[in-house]
Amino acid sequence: MPLKRQRTGAVGCALVLSLALSACALHAAPSPSSVSSSARPAPAGTMPANLGTETPPAGGSQTASPPEKPPVVTEASLMAVGDIMVHSPQLPAYYNARTGRYDFSPWFSEVKPLLSQGDWVVGNLETPLAGKDLKYTGYPRFNAPPELAETLRDAGFDILSTANNHTLDRGYVGLARTLRRLREAGLVPVGTAVSLADSQRLAIVERSGIKLGFLAYTYGTNGIPLPRDKPYAVNLISLPAMSADIARLKRAGADAVVVSLHFGTEYERMPNAGQRALARQTIEAGADIVLGSHSHVVQPYETIEVADPQAPGGVRRGFVIYSLGNFISNQKGNWKDVGVILKLKLTKTAQADGTSLTEWSGVETTPTWVYTREVGKKKYYVVLPLPQTLAARASQERTEAEYAKMEELLNGMGRHLRRLTAAPAG
Repeated sequence: MPLKRQRTGAVGCALVLSLALSACALHAAPSPSSVSSSARPAPAGTMPANLGTETPPAGGSQTASPPEKPPVVTEASLMAVGDIMVHSPQLPAYYNARTGRYDFSPWFSEVKPLLSQGDWVVGNLETPLAGKDLKYTGYPRFNAPPELAETLRDAGFDILSTANNHTLDRGYVGLARTLRRLREAGLVPVGTAVSLADSQRLAIVERSGIKLGFLAYTYGTNGIPLPRDKPYAVNLISLPAMSADIARLKRAGADAVVVSLHFGTEYERMPNAGQRALARQTIEAGADIVLGSHSHVVQPYETIEVADPQAPGGVRRGFVIYSLGNFISNQKGNWKDVGVILKLKLTKTAQADGTSLTEWSGVETTPTWVYTREVGKKKYYVVLPLPQTLAARASQERTEAEYAKMEELLNGMGRHLRRLTAAPAG
C-alpha cells in the first residue's frame, strides 16, 4: 500500500499549548528483521562497521579493542485528531455541478500546514464512503461522498480508524466500499476488514526507522449486527482480542503500538470509570498510546503507569487521551464544535546489540474550532487552529466577537485538557 511522501518543513506557533512531559519508556526489545507493512526505508547514516585499531605502545603486543558503536537515535512525530463527520448541511456548498464532484479541501486549508509536521497523522472516520447509489445522508445513518478520501490524504492524513458506531450505517457493502476507496487514496484504514485474511493484516507504518503499529476498536455499531458469516468485519472492544493483537504487532517488529478506542458517553466532557479502567487494561496489555473518540467533545489526557519487567525500572508509562473531540462536523455549541490536534514526539534509541528503547515525550495540544458561516442557503466550514488563528488576527477579516469566542474556547480547553494531570503548562 503506498504511503505518503516524507514530510519536510514545520510550521510552529508560540501559543500552541505545549506540555513537555518527561520522556516515557514504551519498551525495549530486539527489532525483528521483517515487518508486515509498506514502510518507508529509514534514512541513511549508520556508523561504519570498523573504526580502526590503535598502534600498541612500545614493548607491548596487545591491540586495543575498537570503541563500541554509539547508539543510533531517531525521532518522529505522531499527530492525531478526533471525529471526521459529514452531516447533510456540509454537502451543498462543496458540490461542483460542472464536474459532478465534491471538493472538501477548504475544510482543512487552515490546518494542513500544521498536519504537515506529523510523520504519522491519525483520525477517526465516522462515516461510510459508500457511493451515491446508496444515497448521501448525515445523522442518524451516515454516508459521505468518496471524494472525502482524497481530500483527507491531501490534507496530510495517513491512518484512519474505521471502527466506530457508524461503521455499518450502509451495511457490509458500505464497509467494503469505504475500505477500497481509502486504500485507493493511499490511506491505511484500521479496525475493519473485508475478509478473514484482511482482518489479520498488520498495520505497521515506519517513519525514520521507527515502526509504529496501529489498531482500532469500537464498543458497538448502533445495534446493526455484524454479518453472521463475517464476524471479522468490525473490531469490537474485547480485552482478550486486543491483547492478542497488540502482542502480534510487537512480535512483528512494532516499536510501539497505538490503539484507537471508540468508547464512552456522548457529550460527556470527562471520561467515565469504565473508560479509565479499559484504558489502563489496554496499556497493561502492551499498548503504548490510546486515542479515544465517540463523545464528540474533548476529554482530558493522562499518563498511566503499569508494571513491565522489560521497561527501565520495571515501570512503563502509557499515554491516553480519552476523546479528541469533533475535528469536522455540523454540530455546534456546548464544546461540540471544538477538537484538538495532539502531537507526540517518539524517540528510538537503538543499541549495537540489537536492542532498542522507544520513548514518547513533548505532548502538544492545539485546540481547533469548526468555523461556520452561512451564505444564502449554503453553509461553509473551515477547521481553525485556535492559537495560530488568534496570533494572525491582524491579517484576517473575522469579527471581534468571533475572536473573543476563540479566546474563550482556547483558554477553556487549555484548562480542561489538564484536568487529569498535574503537569504544568509550558
